[in-house]
Amino acid sequence: MKNLFKKIAKNFLLMALITAMSFTLSACKKVTVEEPEAPMVSYDYQEIGEGEKSFTFIVYDGNGNNTIFTVYTDEKTVGDALMKVGLISGEDSDYGLYVKTVNGVTLDFDTDGKYWAFYINGEYAVSGVDTTEITEGGLYEFRAE
Repeated sequence: MKNLFKKIAKNFLLMALITAMSFTLSACKKVTVEEPEAPMVSYDYQEIGEGEKSFTFIVYDGNGNNTIFTVYTDEKTVGDALMKVGLISGEDSDYGLYVKTVNGVTLDFDTDGKYWAFYINGEYAVSGVDTTEITEGGLYEFRAE
């Protein structure tokens, strides 16, 4: 009798486990998520300026239009080189040059909440473009943020 009771209890527990698993599995649904289409990004390349030194300058304008420049110059700072070839302009401030226009695109944080962020070798710059000395073959960027 004791063995019969154990067999019934085992079968009951087995049935309860199977029932619980079937409810759990039926509650799990396969969900398909469609990825949004990536915006079209275009890259233009230009060589600009004259001089003994050169560096790469990339502009990410925030609209999918990216331009890569090789800038040739004899200037000492990145800011002076970029202003000389007409790629940047801005206003003098207590913190140095506040760049508002890069490659013909103007951003003003006070009016549109966006600004030009300066990067050196892929890292957010801790110096301004007007005080950053040119490193031969360096990579400098402005990104609309």
